[in-house]
Amino acid sequence: MTPAQLRAFLAVARHRGFSSAARALGLSQPTLTTQVQALEREYNVELFFRRGRRIDLSETAQRLLPIAQNIAELEVDALNLLVNSGALHVGSLRIGAVGPFHVIEMVDVYRAQYPRVELSIKLGNSAQSLNDLENYVTDVAVLANFSNDARFVSVPYAKHPVVLFAHVDHPFAKRESVALKELAKQPMLMREQGSTTRLALEAALEQAGIRPQVVMEIGSREALREAVGRGLGLGTVSDAEFIPDPRFRKVRIQGDPVTTHTYVYCLAERRATRLVGSFMDIAEQHALHGK
Repeated sequence: MTPAQLRAFLAVARHRGFSSAARALGLSQPTLTTQVQALEREYNVELFFRRGRRIDLSETAQRLLPIAQNIAELEVDALNLLVNSGALHVGSLRIGAVGPFHVIEMVDVYRAQYPRVELSIKLGNSAQSLNDLENYVTDVAVLANFSNDARFVSVPYAKHPVVLFAHVDHPFAKRESVALKELAKQPMLMREQGSTTRLALEAALEQAGIRPQVVMEIGSREALREAVGRGLGLGTVSDAEFIPDPRFRKVRIQGDPVTTHTYVYCLAERRATRLVGSFMDIAEQHALHGK
């Protein structure tokens, strides 16, 4: 098994396709395909099931993937050690996130310390982000909920109050804050089932014995903002994610009874690697300063 074959295998496993893997490595697709086929022939194994454009990993490939990933990371660590006495002046880090807000903040801090590490961000929901971590599609993930799955290590990064936003003509728009109980008779616009903000709000309302008047379920932040902007009801959002708009006003919920959190995740087996560990360390240090 040559380093080129190992890199070809990793690229196809990560990108779930030969064309995208070839582009990522800067190779032609026939060259990359030849490297993977040579590896399969040499050991008489089948690594990928090719079903049209869809690529699935065989059982052998699934077992090989974490080993190959560790070898690739050791190569990067060795290069960093030899070239810069362990300083991170080479490498690429792939970040998964449920939203752009806090991940951009972390990237800004990280790049200030490691400006030569190439960063990429993939947005998706929490389930997809954890799945990407497990399958080595991403290296770290910034999520809005907690998982006690032993396969992952998490760093609590920040806590955020959930706020209302109301159309400028709504009576709440003239107030700085409202009590949670005042939401009982208000038309509410809710995010989709499974939304972290919605789960936090529903838990607080249930604890207070309040049944919300849900008039619409909306599947994106942008659509929710537009619905509030048209006066269809009250919206809720993490205070950190609120974007001002002349059509509506932000209103606090008294006592901040509804909160969401931000966590940074990586695979437990990769926490000690130089590249992944550097991002987790930055998250821990930044969180300690109350960010």
